[in-house]
Amino acid sequence: MGIEASRGEGIAEQIGGKIKQGIGKVTGNERMQAEGEAKELKGEAREESAKASERAKGAVEAAKGKVENRVGAVVDNAEMQAKGKAKELEGEARKKANE
Repeated sequence: MGIEASRGEGIAEQIGGKIKQGIGKVTGNERMQAEGEAKELKGEAREESAKASERAKGAVEAAKGKVENRVGAVVDNAEMQAKGKAKELEGEARKKANE
């Protein structure tokens, strides 16, 4: 399962939990309310797990790019340096997008 699918399922689970919680509140069913809250928390955890995975991938991508950028500078290879900088920026953007 992809990261986006996992995040989407987490969000859907949160929404389902909120609905169940609301129904439990309206009907006075404390058990349903508690189950809804648990489902909502489980969805939040699933979404956060997916985001953490993306942040880690971004960090690795940024580190690899930084190394390639530095090696390009040392060997005086402008193309390698530019590609490395681009990868570094992509990794940083991936990390930021999943905060």
